[in-house]
Amino acid sequence: MKTSDLSRYAAAVAAFLVAAAVSFASDGTDRTPEIHGTVRGKYEYQPQMQEGRFQVRNARVSISGDLSRVVSYKAEIDLCDEGVLKMLDAYARFNISPNLHFTIGQMRVPFTIDAHRSPHQQYFANRSFIAKEVGNVRDVGAQLSWSFGQAMPVTIAAGLFNGSGLTNQKDFWTDNINFSAKAQVELFRGFNVVLSAQKIRPDHINVMMYAAGAFYDNGRLHAEAEYLYKTYAQDAFTDVYSFDGFLSYMIPIGDGSGAVKSVSPLVRYDSMNDHSDGIRYLNGVQDSGGVLVIRDYARSRITGGVTISLGTPFVSDIRLNYEKYFYREGAVPDISEQDKFVVEFMVRF
Repeated sequence: MKTSDLSRYAAAVAAFLVAAAVSFASDGTDRTPEIHGTVRGKYEYQPQMQEGRFQVRNARVSISGDLSRVVSYKAEIDLCDEGVLKMLDAYARFNISPNLHFTIGQMRVPFTIDAHRSPHQQYFANRSFIAKEVGNVRDVGAQLSWSFGQAMPVTIAAGLFNGSGLTNQKDFWTDNINFSAKAQVELFRGFNVVLSAQKIRPDHINVMMYAAGAFYDNGRLHAEAEYLYKTYAQDAFTDVYSFDGFLSYMIPIGDGSGAVKSVSPLVRYDSMNDHSDGIRYLNGVQDSGGVLVIRDYARSRITGGVTISLGTPFVSDIRLNYEKYFYREGAVPDISEQDKFVVEFMVRF
């Protein structure tokens, strides 16, 4: 983007914010936009390599708000997703009723528990295999979500999506729409069961994914487990199985008015077998004449650590983790997927 274009864009956004900040809809809705940001900076050290690195994992900025009781919106951009600029959310939402919403635009699809978490909601410095490799999908489409029930709250979300990803939209046409659906039921206070299914078509064949999980949260203890099954049409690749389970326990420090609000020890186990992204490769390059290949080798991992939550006006965490990997025989570990110490600072404002 040229400097002049960037300046005009910034001026337009500023004008919109000023107008929105002082206006109210005719139905009394406050149009003041909400502006949020998440910054994650970290240092990782891999003992086997005896090398380390600093990294800005995220620098997200979002704007959201209501234009009326019926219409709301959100736009989110990551200025540095591992060094790459990405447009993430960009959607309009129509509130058909307080419990029924229709959303159209670019968004994270409704699928799994862990893959649906924003960076500031994550418990560990690095995401689980389910959230990072196996079930991580953002796309352009339309979604309907419905919440109901008092004694047993239920939330159902389902949508249709292009399958084009975030950047291939202008000249993308398809007769093979993808879908995703997710249902969450709170069986009793703090205990939730989540079921979801998704169909994608990254290349020439359909890929189906099914996930089942449950979590319990009482405000201090969080326990969670999730299992994902992924299958490829025409037996193009071996079925993939992935598991993620963890415990986190928050220990308040003092009355919460000090520099440190709480300390949370936590431990996680996650695993997956050989995984393909559903795209054909030939000699390491994407090619329609190739075949599906292993993009992520079978492995399991134990992660232990502690999260120090700071008592500031913002959500601020220091995440200290150690990750221990176990690869199958013959696997070729990715350079970034090996035993490591991680120190991460996360700020949400």
